[in-house]
Amino acid sequence: MKRYSGQTRMLVATDCIIFGFDGQELKLLLIKRGFEPEKNKWSLMGGFVRENEGFETAAARILHSLTGLKDVYMEQLYAFGEPHRDPVERTVSIAYFTLLDIHQSGLQLSNDFHAEWIPLRKLPALIFDHRRMVQTALDRIRYKAAIHPLLFELLPPKFTIPQLQILYEAVYDVIFDKRNFSRKVLSTGLLIKQKDKDKLSSRRGAFYYKLDKRRYNAKFHAFLNFVADPGKL
Repeated sequence: MKRYSGQTRMLVATDCIIFGFDGQELKLLLIKRGFEPEKNKWSLMGGFVRENEGFETAAARILHSLTGLKDVYMEQLYAFGEPHRDPVERTVSIAYFTLLDIHQSGLQLSNDFHAEWIPLRKLPALIFDHRRMVQTALDRIRYKAAIHPLLFELLPPKFTIPQLQILYEAVYDVIFDKRNFSRKVLSTGLLIKQKDKDKLSSRRGAFYYKLDKRRYNAKFHAFLNFVADPGKL
């Protein structure tokens, strides 16, 4: 027996929701769709799962083809399977989200897809249900980042507390009290203070910090209470 009788066949795709931070804004990596339907419209990067692939392998392949990156933070988000979400054929999409530092040296955007980093607050219209995918991913990130050190994946190896606060404010779209934010972040024990300062942002300058990778890995699933009650912000 090679097939289940009387069952409907459908396609399986995966879509990558790629968030990036440039030091000031949270952005989304979008492409111009290269074929019909919705040709030349803004789209997430996606593709069909090959016969010999698992979902995560397919998502990693698609991410690498667009960014040149491997071994970056990637998490399965949700399965989007409304019957008419794709007007051509019944297609189920397994969505993944990724967090990147836009300025990291290994990032090389492929010219084949006309990709652009678009500020999250200025998103254009997206094809199909991709806007819903983005919002679902943002909701997941906001929930997880409130209790886990997830957002450090968006930062360069060396950063300041003010830069970290800008990132959290961009994600949650809210202004945090500087003193309380600094106290809470430093109390986690995840940061290692450096001797040099960033003197471009202010006259006095702000000390750089690095993430303690050992403690980060150990505490990633600990409840650290970065943001109180993120659902009510």
